Amino acid sequence: MLLVGSRSSRGSSSRTQACLHIYVQNRNNKKMSFKTVGTVLTRTLWARGNRTPPLARSPRVNRLSTSCRVFAGSEHVERSAERSCSSDADRPSGGEAPASGGEPPHKCASGDKKRLKEAPGALGVSGVRRRSFTSNAAPMDQTSFLWSRYNDLKRLVHDLIPPGACKSLNSSVIYANNEVSLEEVDIYGFDYDYTLAQYSNELNALIYNTAKGFLIEHFKYPEGIAKYEYIPNFTVRGLHYDIQKGLLMKIDAFHYIEPGTVYRGLSPVSDDEVLYLYGGTFHVPLSQDSGFYGKGPKVKQFMDIFSIPEMTLLAVANDFFITNDIEYDPVHLFKDVSEAIGMVHLKGFMYKWIMQDLDKFILRKEETDAVLHRLVRLGKKLFLITNSPFSFVDKGMTHMVGKNWRDFFDVVIVQADKPHFFTDCIKPFRRLDNNGDLRWEKITGLEKGQIYKQGNLFDFLRLTGWRGSKVLYFGDHLYSDLADLMLRHGWRTAAIVPELEHETKIVSAQRYAVTLTWLQALTGLMERLQVSASHPVWTGRPQTIGSPAQRGRVYKLSSVVETQTPNGCWAAFEPEYPCLDLQDFRTANPQFGPEQQSC
Repeated sequence: MLLVGSRSSRGSSSRTQACLHIYVQNRNNKKMSFKTVGTVLTRTLWARGNRTPPLARSPRVNRLSTSCRVFAGSEHVERSAERSCSSDADRPSGGEAPASGGEPPHKCASGDKKRLKEAPGALGVSGVRRRSFTSNAAPMDQTSFLWSRYNDLKRLVHDLIPPGACKSLNSSVIYANNEVSLEEVDIYGFDYDYTLAQYSNELNALIYNTAKGFLIEHFKYPEGIAKYEYIPNFTVRGLHYDIQKGLLMKIDAFHYIEPGTVYRGLSPVSDDEVLYLYGGTFHVPLSQDSGFYGKGPKVKQFMDIFSIPEMTLLAVANDFFITNDIEYDPVHLFKDVSEAIGMVHLKGFMYKWIMQDLDKFILRKEETDAVLHRLVRLGKKLFLITNSPFSFVDKGMTHMVGKNWRDFFDVVIVQADKPHFFTDCIKPFRRLDNNGDLRWEKITGLEKGQIYKQGNLFDFLRLTGWRGSKVLYFGDHLYSDLADLMLRHGWRTAAIVPELEHETKIVSAQRYAVTLTWLQALTGLMERLQVSASHPVWTGRPQTIGSPAQRGRVYKLSSVVETQTPNGCWAAFEPEYPCLDLQDFRTANPQFGPEQQSC
């Protein structure tokens, strides 16, 4: 998954950032939201009384008898159009259909009939001339009425979403969080690890096991920790760790702990205990939370993929001490685990494993080769900035692209020491010879085909002149790779987020679409109930419900609803096919049914 122009959101887990809206990718870039579907369904069912929803529109609905009256002073203009109401044949049949409470279907009269004027101030009349429709059905109790709306709405949600409607979210395409014109981008920059080179998950297990060995041998931790094997998918990027309490958790962008996400060791912590530990609140103050690069005095956020085995090792070590009732200091444990993970990288174990079996650990090398060839063929300039050493990068790029990989890049910088490369202006560039040894000459320009070490972004901008939105840089770390470049220097940035490939598959599932639409529709149904209790609607026989504290009555809805059209006339229409609520939605999304005629 590639996010172009991405903006970092502090404290947000990558797993929970899955989109709630499904985007239909076509020429007009139309957007279809299941949330909108749920809202429309709620309005439809609430206005329908206890009629059951039709599965398909009957041809007979083309004849609807409607009357509009326009009142302007003493003038009275009456207009009529011949249409008809739907019949019981439009309703679904089957054993699952809920009872309609004994109310017969409403039938429209074949012609308009004049009726007496209502005096302003009468029950249900607020000084505005209206048409009133009453029902001769027996009163329905509130419980039956709500269950009828609930069952109708749930069935309609399943009938509305056709198979394959949620397959429009493609995990293999580029998604833009900000407007980006690739015609204006002339320079493309890349990180190496988990950007140009994608590694398999087997690397996490090797890092975990090696760091666990360092923890036991070098830091003299109990050997009982060795029995804990690596647990795949136990953690994800973006989680926070409370250093003093030894708790792993998810904190949202507003610095609130999400209930149900806190773990002590390998065991979840109850929400009541979390509230007790944090003084009766889920909020973590900014002064305690992690800084801009995920490092804080009391809480750290793990943002890169290499941190996944580190979080697992922290959880395992905490679990060992807790289950064996051994007293320990969580702060010391955090520092020792972090240093053990660092030793895996500093001692070159990871580089050695990958170089020994490139086919096993490096994924999608053909795609990397194709992208670089295409950009060069289009005349784009490329540069590479990575923290990895030259020997490791050279081995991997030769495997993916070929021995002439350096000809693709105008500038290559290794061991850059990011994120300090983007913030400091102290370290100068050093050139490496063909053997990887440092040269002593002063760097006055960055030449193509040469390899440079360390340096800083300010000298890079001065020597290359590559500034502003004509530069697009790809990386995997939202903070150290992308945030500074976007906020301080105006570069375009693109985040490589491999975890979202799995998330998009979940969002594209039929079950997800139906569940999300149903939740939105149910929420809307509850909101409508609250509104009706506060603002009663008069359409016929009143029913008193609840206690006098409700200060009002809720009246049973009839099968014909009256509303005021934009031109000022009062129009009666059959809510079985509500033109006011569904017309715009169905016009933009014809896959959900035929268009409705406007009143």
